[in-house]
Amino acid sequence: MNKDQFLPRRRALLAGAAVLGAAGVAGTARLLTADPGPPARPAAAPAAGAPARRRVAGRPAAYRLQPIAGYEPARGTAARTLVRHEPFLRMSGRGRSMVLTFDDGPDPRYTPDILRALKAHDVRAMFFVCGEMAVENKDMLRRMSDEGHIVGNHTWSHPLLTRLSRSAIRSQMERTCDVIEEAYGERPGWFRAPYGAWNRAAFQIGAELGMEPLAWTVDTLDWKTPGAGAIENRVIDGAAPGVVVLAHDAGGDRSQSVTALRDYLPRLLDSGYHITVPRRQTGI
Repeated sequence: MNKDQFLPRRRALLAGAAVLGAAGVAGTARLLTADPGPPARPAAAPAAGAPARRRVAGRPAAYRLQPIAGYEPARGTAARTLVRHEPFLRMSGRGRSMVLTFDDGPDPRYTPDILRALKAHDVRAMFFVCGEMAVENKDMLRRMSDEGHIVGNHTWSHPLLTRLSRSAIRSQMERTCDVIEEAYGERPGWFRAPYGAWNRAAFQIGAELGMEPLAWTVDTLDWKTPGAGAIENRVIDGAAPGVVVLAHDAGGDRSQSVTALRDYLPRLLDSGYHITVPRRQTGI
């Protein structure tokens, strides 16, 4: 798919995506709320590192989340492999910790600028990449690894998973896992459904491939290109402990997203927020 074709597809499909996803996942309607809820809620991933200090750049460790409510055994797998019924929406942990995530890339026009902004402030983020973009830009995935970011799976070509067969969903995810492993050095531990449209098959196949589902609590709506100021305001207004922010580094003109990041990132840090990534605990 051409890099600039994501935007019209997103606008054409977004309205139906939430409905289709909700048909398979009862709790997914909470994806678009900016209210992170109380600190101890089931769909929360534990923070990586102490919130009082920033993490040193390095490769993310391979570990899994402890079993929590909302899991079931995965089909055709060992009993220890568990499947969630809904994605993680926020991050647990003490202090004012937040997660920044970027979807649809990597794009050589915008991803390097985002990486530079993150590096300038010594913070880590998550990049949910599409396989067809990653296969052409493996050098950027290697850079993400070197700089301590986490690379997640956002399928191969950004389809609505709720309209695909199980075999097609597996192909979308598995091909992207392979590209990430080849470039990044390890298979992804997280995945995100395009358009936030989840279903039972996506959760099951993701678990079978060793990945946990992560959604978001604050949507910047940067794909609408509302202006850098509007994007910045959505992040600042939605900032709260445990929040997961959704932004994009590809899929259209992302210059506003880059400008907004350069503005809101220092504001968050000056306000005492610890920008980190979720971690997966050892042992199941």
